[in-house]
Amino acid sequence: MNLFTDIRALVLDTLDAMARDGAIPEGMQTGAVTVEPPRDAAHGDMATNAAMVLAKPAGRKPRDIAVDLAERLGADDRIASAEVAGPGFINLRLAPSLWQGIVRAALTEEGFGRSTMGQGEKVNVEYVSANPTGPMHVGHARGAVFGDALARLLDYAGHDVTKEYYVNDGGAQVDVLARSSFERYREACGMTPEIGEGLYPGDYLVPVGEKLKEVWGEGKLNAPEEDWLEEAREIATEAMMEMIRADLAALGVTMDVFFSEKSLYGTGRIEEAIESLRAKGLIYRGTLEPPKGKTPEDWEPREQTLFRSTAHGDDVDRPIMKSDGAWTYFAPDIAYHHDKVARGFTQLIDVFGADHGGYVKRMKAAVSALSEGKVPLDVKLIQLVKLWKNGEPFKMSKRAGNFVTLRDLVDQVGPDAVRFHMLTRKNDAPLDFDFDKVLEQSRENPVFYVQYANARINSVLRKADAMGIAVDDATLAEADLSALDHEAELSLMRALAEWPRLVEIAAKGHEPHRVAFYLYDLASAFHALWNRGNDEPALRFVQEGETATTQGKISLARAVGVVIGEGLGILGVTPVEEMR
Repeated sequence: MNLFTDIRALVLDTLDAMARDGAIPEGMQTGAVTVEPPRDAAHGDMATNAAMVLAKPAGRKPRDIAVDLAERLGADDRIASAEVAGPGFINLRLAPSLWQGIVRAALTEEGFGRSTMGQGEKVNVEYVSANPTGPMHVGHARGAVFGDALARLLDYAGHDVTKEYYVNDGGAQVDVLARSSFERYREACGMTPEIGEGLYPGDYLVPVGEKLKEVWGEGKLNAPEEDWLEEAREIATEAMMEMIRADLAALGVTMDVFFSEKSLYGTGRIEEAIESLRAKGLIYRGTLEPPKGKTPEDWEPREQTLFRSTAHGDDVDRPIMKSDGAWTYFAPDIAYHHDKVARGFTQLIDVFGADHGGYVKRMKAAVSALSEGKVPLDVKLIQLVKLWKNGEPFKMSKRAGNFVTLRDLVDQVGPDAVRFHMLTRKNDAPLDFDFDKVLEQSRENPVFYVQYANARINSVLRKADAMGIAVDDATLAEADLSALDHEAELSLMRALAEWPRLVEIAAKGHEPHRVAFYLYDLASAFHALWNRGNDEPALRFVQEGETATTQGKISLARAVGVVIGEGLGILGVTPVEEMR
């Protein structure tokens, strides 16, 4: 049940009636007509811009249309009042029965708030995709949480979602990993490792060295690099991916697909993707202009194989092949996205670190060219996370040496706190992760505040059950809700009614942080009602000796619990039933 959709349908039906009566022309476009909360809640429950949108094509003053429309809307039983404001906006107040219907919907509809707006559209969400060269750091944690919550949100909104991790196992970094692991192999054999500049120093590679000794014995100690590099690369990469999978699991993140970059090399898949672009006239030999910041004297122009990415919105064309005939790093990325398009995805989402901002336009151009403009690519950039403790920057990693690991973070505060807090800012805004605040039990800590609301709801259910009052959802859904007419109760029901609308807005904008914000606001409305009950006994959820009244009030509390559970499910956070 989406009350905003229902009232918009009423507005459109009323406009159709006005057209039939000759008050406005027939056949006017109403796609821009909205029904949404007013900017000031004191003005009403909902507001519509219908008269403003239709005034010009109708050839009438917006206020004249608004007066007629408001009078007709006011005649409907669902509308308590319809008032014209300003040049032609209409503020609506709804009958209490509609808000009470939201409570019933939350208790009876499976997955209240779920949407079909996605219509089964196949969406690929690629996120994390950290190089398999070591444990993931706190920045990866934010990208993992964002990508996972976005995938859950899109699934909730009716999309067919695939969660994917691109394993960067085809570049030079995995050779560095192999050489670093070989030094740990030497260490496992009783020798002193030589961790030179450019190698990975973390002690997380010690177990990999021991694995190599288990496989090789001491037979490779004096072997030339060509005898051991490939095998060391494979063993080390698999060990790192096993670590990454375990770290992601600790954060509650699982992937549907792990796609290997290495699988693109030597298989003809890169060549196939490039040839598809060549067939469209988008691959050519040419010389690029000097890059910004370099004088012509510094620039040595040379002919290269280029992708005409400017034909699809990029600033400059991009090299796809080096002068020695090797592919640039961009070529396998083109092939990877060519594979995504070939798999039938109708929408692609890539979650990148903020340092990949310069890569966005070329990737969008590539996908546009590969799909002939039919498959949109949305690139979400994840800004940095700063850790704080006791008012100071905090570093705590022992295994990595120079950064805070994802596992360190989860071990310190738990996955639920990490996930919720990572979504308290929009993805492209920097985020401060303050350990003191994340563990604080106050309304200043969003995850605690939401969980506390859920725990309070469950305490009410337990209390009523102990009194012999039936509080199962089926019984509560049939409860008499007519007494839920206090402004504090109506305010909470209005917040509940926002949930289905919020889901669609967040899904359309690829903004899972909106769910976290909404849950905090919903919890605030619930706590406000709870606290008023301390001063006004009639607002308490449990009314001694009044079973019917108690069931009606607990229906509202339980509906809030349902929505909190649904929202936390999207965020990947487990609801708490009791605070300790």
